[in-house]
Amino acid sequence: MKFFEIGEIVKAHGLKGRMKVKSYADAEEDLDSLGEVLIARGNDEPVNHPVRKIDSHLTFFFLELETVNTVEEAQKFVGCRVLIPEDARAQLSADEYYWRDLIGLRVLTEEGSYLGSIESIFATGSNDVYVCSGGEREILLPAISDVIRKIDLEKQEMVVRLLKGL
Repeated sequence: MKFFEIGEIVKAHGLKGRMKVKSYADAEEDLDSLGEVLIARGNDEPVNHPVRKIDSHLTFFFLELETVNTVEEAQKFVGCRVLIPEDARAQLSADEYYWRDLIGLRVLTEEGSYLGSIESIFATGSNDVYVCSGGEREILLPAISDVIRKIDLEKQEMVVRLLKGL
């Protein structure tokens, strides 16, 4: 079974076993409805844990497990990875992608020129912006249809049209 990492436990929060988790989940994912998560320390085999409650915020979430009821128990999980089964990820429409699936894609112009690869992504008020680096220079690519012409996850490629000013 393949797993999808949604965060890392950074500290215990409160006295009743609540944990603060640095979130790696994309905005589209509905963490609040998860009934269980898997937790792993380093490369150890993940262990399934039933969820009592998850409170999502922008860059973190609070996690309460059915089996963790004290601050001491919660502290034992600090540094652990929080995972879900790959098939538990929210389904996206055909023209939507998870950020982590785009990181590392080779970026080519419509003419076939190599520009670099997607290093990171950040959200703006109107659209995401893909940071392309590793070519001649770093390029910020707005995630709009005029610029992003094709994404092929199988080939690990993104084809773009550079507008004036990019």
